[in-house]
Amino acid sequence: MSEPTPPRLLGPAEVRALAAELDLRPTKQRGQNFVIDPNTVRRIVRESGVGADDVVVEVGPGLGSLTLALLEVAGRVTAIEVDPVLAERLPRTIAEFAPAQAASFEVVLADALRVTEVPGPPPTALVANLPYNVSVPVLLHLMTLLPSLRHGLVMVQSEVADRLAAKPGSKVYGVPSVKAAWFADVRRAGAIGRNVFWPAPNVDSGLVYWKHREPPTTTVPRERVFAVVDAAFGQRRKALRGALKGLAARDAQGVEAALKRAGIDPLARGESLEITDFVRIAEELE
Repeated sequence: MSEPTPPRLLGPAEVRALAAELDLRPTKQRGQNFVIDPNTVRRIVRESGVGADDVVVEVGPGLGSLTLALLEVAGRVTAIEVDPVLAERLPRTIAEFAPAQAASFEVVLADALRVTEVPGPPPTALVANLPYNVSVPVLLHLMTLLPSLRHGLVMVQSEVADRLAAKPGSKVYGVPSVKAAWFADVRRAGAIGRNVFWPAPNVDSGLVYWKHREPPTTTVPRERVFAVVDAAFGQRRKALRGALKGLAARDAQGVEAALKRAGIDPLARGESLEITDFVRIAEELE
């Protein structure tokens, strides 16, 4: 029995032909910068660790550059696309460039920030070139919505990649770093140049790899822990006893006492704490 023919990938000529056919004018509002280099999308898929057993959810497939590369190796790909013109064209592109894999693909016309479910088998991997202006909210929303996700790789603005992968004590460690750590172990997985996109963005891009881990054991809801994180970094220059003052119906002394019970120096700042520290604080503030 012969192997299925692998998908053909999109290069600069194919991307521009599709854009011309659709009279497409990429918008900054939707973060539309399309990858035109087959080597780059293959690299993203390779770094993601996706294999034949994976059900992949992709956000913002655009014209299908990364989608086709994913279909080379993944068992199934479900793509979430907010642009109705692109969402309508994508199945035809897959049928033309990857006919043997077309049955393993589905597109969902939706805003990834507002989806409440993803059709088909539970996704095991998230791989996406995320729109830069909503990359962190989309990532956290899908990690929350889809507990079946085990690993993934996202391409985001370089500075955002640094923040997501930052460790306590780093200058760029902040809210994205801590909240991502609730769900996963996160690391930088490389950089992507501007010339592989059309149109070329005015920022550099970075790859972030993440692997699921069980969230911390706690007696309080995740939302409560995240509220402590938001407050701690809302006023970075403030010590925790001052930054958290507005969180509970307590005076500053009550907050200070809660911090001490959690084993945290009240004069410490948020950037020195790990996710488990924030959990203990949230529990004591309760």
